[in-house]
Amino acid sequence: MSIYVVTLLCHDRPGIVLATSSAIVAVGGNILENDQFTDPVTGQFCMRTRFETEADDLAEVRRSLSAALESFEPELSVRLESTRRRALVMVSQYDHCLAELLYRRDSGDLPLDIVAVVSNHPTCQSLAARHDVPFHLVEVSTSTKAAAEDELRRLITEYRMDFVILARYMQVLSERLCAELAGRAVNIHHSFLPGFKGARPYHQAYERGVKLIGATAHFVTAELDEGPIIDQDVVRVSHARLPADLVTLGRDVERNVLARAARLLAEDRVALVGRRTVVFSQ
Repeated sequence: MSIYVVTLLCHDRPGIVLATSSAIVAVGGNILENDQFTDPVTGQFCMRTRFETEADDLAEVRRSLSAALESFEPELSVRLESTRRRALVMVSQYDHCLAELLYRRDSGDLPLDIVAVVSNHPTCQSLAARHDVPFHLVEVSTSTKAAAEDELRRLITEYRMDFVILARYMQVLSERLCAELAGRAVNIHHSFLPGFKGARPYHQAYERGVKLIGATAHFVTAELDEGPIIDQDVVRVSHARLPADLVTLGRDVERNVLARAARLLAEDRVALVGRRTVVFSQ
């Protein structure tokens, strides 16, 4: 049996679920999992369906579903579950998030192909090599940023990537590149109140006596750290924690939140509705 994952976005109206399920039955399918949601503000309908069938022709299954749903004018994706999503990971010098992604991939906990690592520093080259992932050093400066982003575009095309994951990549992407990667690039960011922008955020947090440390995984947009949120988490801290303790706790939260976000993307569980996300958690 072949297992397919179907995602659908369109304006809500009667008959979408019926048309989808009928099309699945027509290709001999049996639904294993189904989630749906209608955004009450925009009227956007989102659905994720996972089904099994003896039909192993992806193109034919896609044609059948597309024809049955044509009148709804949907954004439709049909994928064989065995065809894993491909990700290019970008990192600077902090390796904890990259290490977590590679570990979960190798242990079978993350159904995602990490096809390449791109960095503006050589620090993580040995880590990538230990996991048999190609490493590309693309140095960035004010004068070379445009050329560096052109090289990134080339690598994205070469590796046929589905997503770009910024695993503590400490460079700001240009507005043009953010637009090109809209809905396909995810970043991890520490989450505090106040925001503690700039260098040494955990030391700033210590000085202000924070009681919560958190992290947010979000889609990348031209508005720095303002993209639609995919996943978040927090951990409580006390006045007795030193800055080094906050850094350690923060890294733990960051790595776990980014790994969860990567899994959600890999399993087609995230839908974009304006500036918000709909996340179909397992």
